[in-house]
Amino acid sequence: MSKAVLGKAKRKVKQLFVEVIKKRTAKGKAKYFCIGRNKTGTTSLKAAFEALDYPVGNQRKAEDLTGKHYFEDNFQPIVDYCKSAQVFQDVPFSYPETYKYLDNAYPGSKFILTVRDSPEQWYNSITRFHAKMFGKDGRIPTAEDLKAAKYVWPGFMYNVVRVHGTTDEDPYNKDTMIAHYERYNREVMEYFKDRPEDLLVINVAEKGAYQKFVKFLGVDSPFDDFPWENRT
Repeated sequence: MSKAVLGKAKRKVKQLFVEVIKKRTAKGKAKYFCIGRNKTGTTSLKAAFEALDYPVGNQRKAEDLTGKHYFEDNFQPIVDYCKSAQVFQDVPFSYPETYKYLDNAYPGSKFILTVRDSPEQWYNSITRFHAKMFGKDGRIPTAEDLKAAKYVWPGFMYNVVRVHGTTDEDPYNKDTMIAHYERYNREVMEYFKDRPEDLLVINVAEKGAYQKFVKFLGVDSPFDDFPWENRT
């Protein structure tokens, strides 16, 4: 067996071991779902949970479920996947409707809606990031660019963007995307209006945001602020 093959096998065994430990650690504990739209600080939120030793779900596995099930309105595999850890973030957890199925499946769970200073700030952030990652020569990607992007699998990023309700002719239409962002946040807050203790709405860039976060968790923390991750 070559060193490369042996190394790959060892990494796979290590990953399986880590996932078994995460599942065991999370068993019987309240789950936390980070349901803010992409580019609202969800990666920093994930890092903050990990710094406090919360078992966080494998994001690539969650992303893999998105294309196979979310767009077919089949939420059960996503619900089942959430037995694997205690904290989950990004897609498909940041997609419309997912939080409702998770709330029903895991009573007592807590939800965190991350937001930006303004819808326009969010729009500028996501378009800059996608232009850097998937556009040609730093330009905002076309629908064809998104379909060809190799992140997760070809077509994954196309699905990520079409959730906003835009067209192939104008996949990053500003008015449509901002309307989606505002509607999504409004619907989440409306859903939890009678259970405010189950939802934290937070802007991770605001002063005092981290203290609100740890208070919501009900824990003490040796840290003073969120770690800044994946900054555009």
